[in-house]
Formats: sequence, structure tokens, C-alpha cells
Amino acid sequence: MTTADATGSSLQSDADRLVPAVPYVPPRPVPLSPLAALIRTAAQGEGNLLSLLPAAAYRLPVTHLGYSRRSILLVNEPELLRGIMTDPTDIYPKNDLMVGALEPLVGDSIFVSSGAKWRRQRDMIDPAFSHIRLTRAFTSMSAAVDDYEVQLDQLASKGEPFSLDMAMSNLTADIICRTVFSTSLQTQIARDVFDAFEIFERSAAQVELKALIFDPPFKKIRQHQPVLDACERIRFHLGELVDSHMNAAAEAFNDIASACIAARDQESGCPFSRKELVDQLGVLFLAGHETTASALTWLFFILSVRPEVVARIRAEVDEVVGDGPVAFEHVKQLRYVRNVFRETLRLYPPITFVPRVAMEPTRIGKFKVKRGAMIMISPWTTHRHRKLWRDPEVFDPDRFLPEREHELTPGAYLPFGMGPRTCVGAGFAQTEASLIIARLVRRFDFSALEPDKVRPVARLTTRPVQQIQCRAKRRIN
Repeated sequence: MTTADATGSSLQSDADRLVPAVPYVPPRPVPLSPLAALIRTAAQGEGNLLSLLPAAAYRLPVTHLGYSRRSILLVNEPELLRGIMTDPTDIYPKNDLMVGALEPLVGDSIFVSSGAKWRRQRDMIDPAFSHIRLTRAFTSMSAAVDDYEVQLDQLASKGEPFSLDMAMSNLTADIICRTVFSTSLQTQIARDVFDAFEIFERSAAQVELKALIFDPPFKKIRQHQPVLDACERIRFHLGELVDSHMNAAAEAFNDIASACIAARDQESGCPFSRKELVDQLGVLFLAGHETTASALTWLFFILSVRPEVVARIRAEVDEVVGDGPVAFEHVKQLRYVRNVFRETLRLYPPITFVPRVAMEPTRIGKFKVKRGAMIMISPWTTHRHRKLWRDPEVFDPDRFLPEREHELTPGAYLPFGMGPRTCVGAGFAQTEASLIIARLVRRFDFSALEPDKVRPVARLTTRPVQQIQCRAKRRIN
């Protein structure tokens, strides 16, 4: 519901006059038969797992992907997903292919660990993302957006094109750096982290089609040297930030990193070691900024071609905020802004696939599952499933309005996961995104230079195949 819905003002009706007659379907691969999808993916040579998904993956509750040496089940049925993702008996830990790909970067951290180790890590990290911490972090978020608006204003005045992907990555990295480590991210370090993560994401063995199809379960993953070098560069920068806190007085910082350093295991009373801190804060830093950057890249691309959505966002921000700064208490009132972000997350979930592995023989629905089988959870297919969503390919933020709540299938929306492993930073990401959208849309218009050439690719996150080049202009009206 927008503010206009709540106040009875004319904002909704004014914006409705801009809504086009033809629904908007953002870029996506066209679903094909299993064999045709496999041939397309191999021919593209991009490691794009989205192209590998057959048409059946968007209409069946469980799809058996039979072109792999290891059995692969793609699960979309919400009740089955709930059983896998809550996993009370630890039958379905994170997939060995995923763990092997991420381990050089994040070690045995909360993102890849399972069982008792994961529960210990989660219990220690949760307090760092409390509501109190989030309200404190908002000031740092706002300061980062202040600085970025200055950069964007300069680009707009010169009419210079820029990479939307890199812009969102640098902005969210700066926000994470300020909120986690109480320091802004230097431009050169930001560029180094962005470049290193791009190498990692393109080349990590998890996204190699050959490994996915031909490797047996539990085969040791050997990463390419460029991937290992990229991980070393990223962890070096993170280690410097961790050391700046560990070598300071206990009261010197009051941020997420200091909360993690102060955390103690409930049973042993032991803190995280330095390596564990680099692991855990590495997850918060990289997952926290890359996933949000992925979603915001797609969101601002969509806004660049949908002026009616821009108009509704501006109407809501003008009504709720006025001419003053966007404050923490405004964020929850920006309901249309939040629904635009939610719909972007539905169509372009940052984590495209969440692979698990069956550690013992079991059954999922009507399928028998052998030990070592890959259980593929795909927010991408679940969010676009023909049986779970009305007009699943259409960009429609209003599907999340309270009066249309009856259209939503419980358990079919999982951009932040489900159950006990729901993303610890979900609230942080939604607050951050709402702030960025409100601030930037209020002042600037974005225009993609070649929108017809934009298409998605799934590696570790959902990204455009090529970086989206765009220009920004100061808002006229």
C-alpha cells in the first residue's frame, strides 16, 4: 500500500495515468526443452546456469535434471522447500560443490557451515544485527549516500556514462564498510574488491558447467589460481579492517565488527578467533554488499525504462518525506518503494541457486533421493513458477499490496531464505535499499545506454552478462 492508499490523496491516481497498457516483462532467458537448454548453455560459453533451466522447471513442483553424473533435483514446491531449508536433522547441508567454491573466500563461516557449528556461529552473530544496531547503522548509511550523491551529481553535470553495476557495488560496499567497520571505503580498495570479486564470481568452480555435469558427488573442488589470488586479495583487505578493531581499545568502536569481536560462545565462553572473524565478517561484507548491489543494479535498470514507476516513487517520497532528509522512521512508511524492491528481488533474486546435498538416502515428494544427490533450491524458478504466481514474468510491485495478499502462495517468496537460516542481514538490506532508492530517485533520472542488450546471468549472484552502462540526469520536475 502506498501513502496515497493510506491518506486518500491523489498520488495513486496521478501515477496511474502513467501506467502503460502493456505489462512490462524484464530481461530473462526463454525457457527451452532440457536438451535445447543444455546446448544453448554450452554454446554461450558463459557458465550461465539460468540458460540451463528447462521449461519444466517453471511449472513442475519437482524437476529431475537428468543431464548430470550426479542426480540433481530442482525443488519448487513450498512445503517441500520448507522441509529442506529448515532441515532439523541436518540431512541437507550446503552442497559440497558450493562449499568448495566459497571456502577460499569465506572459510568455514556461517554461509557454508552446517549443524552445531552453524548454530554456534549464528547465535554469536545475531545480536550484531539487532534493531538497536540497525538504527545506529542508519546514520552511516545516510553518510555513504551523501558522498555518492556528490559523485553522481558530478557525473550528471558532465553527462558521463558509468557502470551501473560498479556504482551500486561501490555504494553498498561503502555502506557495509561504514556500518561494519566504522570507516569509509577508499576508492582504490573498492575497485580492487570489485575486480577481485568479479574474477571470483566468473571463475569459481561452482559455476563451471563441466564440473556440474561430469563431476561425481563429494569430489574435491580445485579452484583456478586466479580465483585463489582474488580471494587472497579480498581477505587481505578484510584482515586489515579486522586488525584495526582488534588492536584498538574495547570502547573505541561501536559497530557490527566490534559486536562480533565481543561475542562469546554461550557454552565455552570463547570468542571468535582472528581467522573466524575474517571469515564471518567477510560473509557480512561480501554477501551484504554484493547481494544488495545485484538487486539495486536490476532495480535502477528497470527504473531507467519505466518512467511510471519512477513517478510513483517520487510521489510517495514527496508525500512522506517532503524536502527534508530521509530519516529512519520514514523507511517503513515508503511502502511502494519497499514493494518495488521486493518485486525486483522476486524477479532477480541475488542468490539464484541454493544447492544442498543429501547426506543419506531419503525421499522428496515422489522422488527417491540417493546419498550425494544435489538438491537445487532456486529462488529464480520458485519466484517465476507458473503455479505459484500470477503473471510471474511481469514486473508488478502492486502484487504485494495488502488487498492482493490472497494471490501470494505462502513459502513461494524466499529472496532471504527460509526457516532458521533466513539471512541475518535481511532487515539491514531492506532498510539500506529503501534509503538508496528514495534518495537517488528523488534527485536523478537514470537512462541505460543499450537496454535491449541487457540480459541476466547466474553465477554466484544474479548479474547482467555485461555491465550496464548508463547516464544520470538531475531531476527536472
